[in-house]
Amino acid sequence: MLNETAYALGANRSCIRDLFEYGCERAKLLGRENVFDYSLGNPSIPSPPQVTQAIRDVLNDTDPLLLHGYTSAVGDYETRKAISDDLNRRYGVSTRPEEFFLGCGAAPELTAVMKALAVEGGELLTVAPYFPEYKPFAENAGLVFRVVPPDVPSFQVDLGRLEAMLTPHTQVVLINTPNNPSGVVYTRETLMALGDLLTRKSREFGHPIYLLSDEPYRELSYGVEVPFVPSIYRDTILCYSYSKSLSLPGERIGYVYVPQAAADSQRLYAAVAGAARAMGHVCAPSLWQKVIARCAHVRPDLESCDRNRRALYEGLTAMGYEMAKPDGAFYLFIKAPGGDAKAFSEKAKKKDLLLVPGDGFGCPGYFRICYCVSYDMIQRSLPRFRELIGEYQP
Repeated sequence: MLNETAYALGANRSCIRDLFEYGCERAKLLGRENVFDYSLGNPSIPSPPQVTQAIRDVLNDTDPLLLHGYTSAVGDYETRKAISDDLNRRYGVSTRPEEFFLGCGAAPELTAVMKALAVEGGELLTVAPYFPEYKPFAENAGLVFRVVPPDVPSFQVDLGRLEAMLTPHTQVVLINTPNNPSGVVYTRETLMALGDLLTRKSREFGHPIYLLSDEPYRELSYGVEVPFVPSIYRDTILCYSYSKSLSLPGERIGYVYVPQAAADSQRLYAAVAGAARAMGHVCAPSLWQKVIARCAHVRPDLESCDRNRRALYEGLTAMGYEMAKPDGAFYLFIKAPGGDAKAFSEKAKKKDLLLVPGDGFGCPGYFRICYCVSYDMIQRSLPRFRELIGEYQP
């Protein structure tokens, strides 16, 4: 006998992974240079040199028994202090090391927070477009997963629709800014209005509605402010990963921040730690904790990523493609010519353009491009995008 939900998740890969595997097979036949794979958000920028140096220093300077041994379940104090000090300098806040829980990347962090908030009948609301894995994370944690329809074409937050969906069962609202898949950064005005709404509804319902801010792309913004959400709404829980900012997706390191000012913060922090314990997600990798302790202040060089963003945004809009301007992350979310993103994606595959339909992101009719690729590939792919849209134009 098997758990059928788990079986279904394991037996049916995501559309993104299927496209990636399809691209690998096509590359074997045609050569990698002839396949234009925009499917997977794997950073194409090397880790900053400070990270490489920190790895060497940690390996050379640390007793091997300490380097590879267990840390405190919640993470090394030194690392948590480095993260706290960095945030305090950047945002003028007063975080404390005790408010941070180091995790094995964003996914275990999110699931621990969701599990900590999963009371009977509790609901999680997220805003489309959203990262598809949010749904299995929330449902596995025991929360009812509900989706606020997208605010097209800006892809900010439709506060009217969100308010209509809030109920006394709402435990948490999950946001992701800069956003995957749209590349949109929620403005300070949007976040302030959202905070005001949640404050009002929390009073009405007689319990806090937590705001869970998923921020793996926080450092990837292009000339716009990415507000520090806990400074705007008191009952915020923040999840962060170094996967994108330091190009370390395979190393699985990040943190949960539970502000002392948040409602019932001590019990909330303990519940997050307890949920992580129950799922076996404690003692994040020791080596990478020590690297982060030395690199919490390091920021990525976004020059090449920004060049890719501008080349695609300007090139595709000139052809007639429609999209919100991507001010963060490394994605474009584009309105599919003809209105059917799945059909459009299948047509694109015939030209060896691998584009992810937006249905899985809760936003049918759009498709996603990951532009963390080579600039040369972008330039060589543009004629195929022109051919493709030409099939829909009179």
